[in-house]
Amino acid sequence: MEYSVVGKSVPRIDTFPKAVGQAQFVEDIVLPRMLHGKVLHSPLPHARILNVDTSRAERLPGVKGVVTGAGIPKRTFGIVPKAHDQYALEVEKVRYIGDNVAAVAALDEETAEEALSLIRVDYEPLPALFDPEDAMKPGAPLIHEVANNVSASCIKSFGDPDAGFAEADYVREDTFYHQAVNHAPLEAHGALATYDARGKFIIWSSTQIPFFLRRNLAKTLAVPERDIRVIKPHVGGGFGQKIDMFAKDFAAAWLARVTGRPVRIVYSREEVFTCTRQRHPMAIHLKTGIKKDGTISAQACWLYADGGAYNSTAPLIIANAAYFFMLPYMVRNLRFEGYHVYTNKPVGGAMRGHGLPQVRFACDSSLDMVARDAGLDPVEVRLKNALHANVPHPAKLEILSCGLTEAIEKASSSMRWKERWAKLPHGHGIGFACSGSASGVSNMSHIGSGAIVKIQQDDGSVTLLTGAADIGQGAESVLCQIVAEELGLSMDYMRVTAADTELTPLDPGTFGSGVTLRAGNAARAAALDAKRQIVDVVADVLEANPDDLVFRDERVYVKGSPDKGLSWNEAIKAVQYADRDMPIVGHGFYQPDAVEPTTLLTQEGNFSPAYSFMAQGA
Repeated sequence: MEYSVVGKSVPRIDTFPKAVGQAQFVEDIVLPRMLHGKVLHSPLPHARILNVDTSRAERLPGVKGVVTGAGIPKRTFGIVPKAHDQYALEVEKVRYIGDNVAAVAALDEETAEEALSLIRVDYEPLPALFDPEDAMKPGAPLIHEVANNVSASCIKSFGDPDAGFAEADYVREDTFYHQAVNHAPLEAHGALATYDARGKFIIWSSTQIPFFLRRNLAKTLAVPERDIRVIKPHVGGGFGQKIDMFAKDFAAAWLARVTGRPVRIVYSREEVFTCTRQRHPMAIHLKTGIKKDGTISAQACWLYADGGAYNSTAPLIIANAAYFFMLPYMVRNLRFEGYHVYTNKPVGGAMRGHGLPQVRFACDSSLDMVARDAGLDPVEVRLKNALHANVPHPAKLEILSCGLTEAIEKASSSMRWKERWAKLPHGHGIGFACSGSASGVSNMSHIGSGAIVKIQQDDGSVTLLTGAADIGQGAESVLCQIVAEELGLSMDYMRVTAADTELTPLDPGTFGSGVTLRAGNAARAAALDAKRQIVDVVADVLEANPDDLVFRDERVYVKGSPDKGLSWNEAIKAVQYADRDMPIVGHGFYQPDAVEPTTLLTQEGNFSPAYSFMAQGA
């Protein structure tokens, strides 16, 4: 099918506001009587909080509000259910340099900074741990009340790994380390909150998951979700780091209620690095065995993820690492042990590929080295072991789509691998690696996405209401293209209202490469619903079979008879007259056939077949 809008190069829907500087990010929003907030962070990696004295800060002229952990509900929050372990502001002890202790609101940023310096915190230093394997040793200090400081683990195997290694002609054991990486989004994290006389919070936040942020705010503020409205303005990049709630969200809301004035908190670049999230550092001990013909006979992995001081996405990162360890090669004998371990370091969280880069770096490096030991071409080894669609997998994964073989062949040909491999001069090299990933996974809370398409009867313009969060990747433009395609319109007709928990339908948020899948199908369903309402009327006007109507080029006409039709605006007016000014509103909802990854580890030690993967070459 030839599309007229989808797949075409069209200006993004946010191009012009951004180009001329009209797009508003959190830091651009200024409200009357707005206060500026700052958060006090711990200077120690591990310490008991003995006392927090805010009296001097409260007396400083210009300071309007101060809050500490002792003055808020003692409620933990987090991303994954049953893994909540962090308070909005800590009250008993701090667990890393950067942990949140107090917050202030003042007339200007300089006064807020000075107020922080006047807060006196008495600490009792505690032994600190900075290596996950040390943290797991018997007798190590406990960062939380969790045995061996292990907050999440996954131990799975299939086939017979011991027999597989015994059959191998070449076996390597190596240890790989993947360092911490910070997302460093162009826009620092920020939040602006108001609290009105009816007890309603409104929070503008640089977030990837507005509805999930509302849930965490409701829990920590101890108010119903109906009393919180989260609005996502323009966001300058997220990459997974803006999935979590942070102290800036909670403190802005709490101080807005205390002061009765809007409060805005924007992190400094230093705070982004120390107080938000980072890609998990990992130590990975890997054993790979292959036969003389290049067949991978067995693999075993012992993985230690440095989770830092809190869980964030702990169970998910370990489950993902197990999945990604198995992709994209066919390994019939496999053992995996993964541990998410608390340390007194900044917190690990979601970042592009969430668990994939670390484990695939180790796996493909190991495969390269054992192939060279055997005198085999690393690309040929990958081709021999590549996954294929609809081939039974020993872990019971369903591989429904996989173009890995073709990707390897095309990539190796374009880079002239055969000519260049092992022939480059000393100090030069050429590399090849593959990976597999899944798209559209759950965020451990809800996965369905809704959309509303409203057609304005005065001018025929179309407004899409979607809960999807565009964080710079162009989601709003893609969704508008889908709706425009279904209705036969150009992008000029499209308007969008997005990511406002008070106005837009429920949406899981932006993560896991799933926005187009989830929100796109919901938008299409809403467009089809609106389209049906138009078809019902226009078919009578044109005396045509409803199934024969075509929506294209801003017209509605009869298939095979393009002259027999109405312009888009004429069609909308026809509906208006027929339905006595009833609005044209289409509703759509999409729920993928997938479940939460951490529920897929079955009692038999295999992986549930309910989760489908798409493997790709890179």
